[in-house]
Amino acid sequence: MRSLSEIETTVKRATRSIGFSWGISEEVGKSVKILELFGLPGIQNLNQYYKDKKTKKFENLKLISETNKSSLDPFCPIILGVSFLDQIKNMESLKKIKFISVAYPIIFLSFLSRASETIGKKIHLKMDQNDFLLNLNVNIYSNVFNQEFPAIANNVEVELKENQDNFTDLEWRSLYKLSENTFVEESDSLKLGAAGAGLTDND
Repeated sequence: MRSLSEIETTVKRATRSIGFSWGISEEVGKSVKILELFGLPGIQNLNQYYKDKKTKKFENLKLISETNKSSLDPFCPIILGVSFLDQIKNMESLKKIKFISVAYPIIFLSFLSRASETIGKKIHLKMDQNDFLLNLNVNIYSNVFNQEFPAIANNVEVELKENQDNFTDLEWRSLYKLSENTFVEESDSLKLGAAGAGLTDND
């Protein structure tokens, strides 16, 4: 089994050989490593994308807006991913961001996972009929694991989720009340033994 370090280094070098800068190549290495860590086919899709790149054209989207539609060719997932990472702080107010026609969207997904960590928010990704929940680059939940990922996603929607508890106030109060059984009532002896309470100087 290949180590994550080996995967990252090899992806970085392969990406540079295709013609991307070393800076972008490093970002791709980190992102594809994440896919493999979470059990998603990063190497497989990246390999196929690089083969297609030799004969097909892909559009580079560098400035992201609320709705983004390619003029003719599908968006390059690498330039799109790097642009998203670079601009994520400025896009938080958009809430939902749409892309029409993205090549090898699973590669783009890896950058979104890292963006989720950057802003400290979950990201919901919808690629045509497939759903993903990206959780701060810690895990990825999806309904399409162990399935083939499409080479082109016609409609991609990214939603930045607001942080909120997964439980009700009533559930929290009930649990907190139970935790109070461990509280110790403060006594005079505890006060005297607390840090800084003694009068003796041992220096």
